[in-house]
Amino acid sequence: MKRDARAWGTGPWIGRGVGRLLLGAAGAALMLVLAGCGAAAATGSSHTSSTTGGTALVKIRTISVAGKSTKVLTTKSGQTLYWFSIDTTTATHCTASCPAVWPPLLAPGNTIAAPPGLSGHLSVVKDALGNQVAYNGYLLYTYVADTAPGQANGEGLRLNGGLWWVAETSLSSRTAGGGAAPTSSSSSSSGEGYGG
Repeated sequence: MKRDARAWGTGPWIGRGVGRLLLGAAGAALMLVLAGCGAAAATGSSHTSSTTGGTALVKIRTISVAGKSTKVLTTKSGQTLYWFSIDTTTATHCTASCPAVWPPLLAPGNTIAAPPGLSGHLSVVKDALGNQVAYNGYLLYTYVADTAPGQANGEGLRLNGGLWWVAETSLSSRTAGGGAAPTSSSSSSSGEGYGG
């Protein structure tokens, strides 16, 4: 009696069926692995993290600061970023009319993308001004008197009760205690300008 190969699981039909079954199982396993990776990323960091993906709010640029070529942090549009000597790592002291002159760099969420080549750490700190971006513990601001990319008119100004310094990429981590001395390449001028 001749047996039908399809009924007994032999012949060319079995190869196609098993192949489809294995391909379907492999695809399902891959989808589970990818879903697990997505879940791990979604439950990741808190409000003080930096990432390498997404659109960077901060860029690195070399500009002239007090007559010296310096690598600094800028906004994505090229505006120089500054830090305030009397801030702490968790709280701004730029209050009242200060933010109108020194607008804080705010993030749309709890994380921020770091630009390529940045050796320090960007974070987002929830403070009185919102989700403010910080670099190595220094809250970041722009200056209204910088009217074009690459300007650093706020360097060394004494305004709003403290000194303002350009945020250089070489800034070491700020201690939790708050204020910090200017970096070695920062000027010691004490010019006056907007604010009070």
